[in-house]
Amino acid sequence: MNYKFRPATESDADKIWQILEQAIARRKADGSAQWQDGYPNPEVVTTDIQNRYGYVLTDGDNIAGYCAIMVNNEPAYEHLNGSWLTYNDFVVYHRVAVSEAYLGKGVAKEMLLYIEEFAKSNNINSVKVDTNFDNAGMLALLHNFGYVHCGEVVMRGGVRMGFEKIL
Repeated sequence: MNYKFRPATESDADKIWQILEQAIARRKADGSAQWQDGYPNPEVVTTDIQNRYGYVLTDGDNIAGYCAIMVNNEPAYEHLNGSWLTYNDFVVYHRVAVSEAYLGKGVAKEMLLYIEEFAKSNNINSVKVDTNFDNAGMLALLHNFGYVHCGEVVMRGGVRMGFEKIL
């Protein structure tokens, strides 16, 4: 696989939404409440792209994965029930989703590496993320990448686990 990580464009929106729909269905099949409340949706994808938050991992002409990356932009993190490792600039990412065609091929790992490189290229040494208590795949990935559970945050009315990694 020859992956490239790049900003998402408007022409990517339909494919990104298909990938997110697949991920939403997988979360439901796993018995998870995550992403079962109408979020994310096509409007979120459009907003991500318009705000330059959306990124895709491509394999040739195929989109293998999607995520949204922001700098210092997660108001819910100001109200963490716990303690972050740092309180300086940080990169936060959301909506990590992998195409069905690329499951089991290390795409999520590859995206996390690119996210870390994005942070470093912006002279930021902290990466933060949150996930549901029942998202076993993401929890294992975060553990394997050395993220530290720092506490809980409330997102859209639900409690989620907040994690941070110092680069």
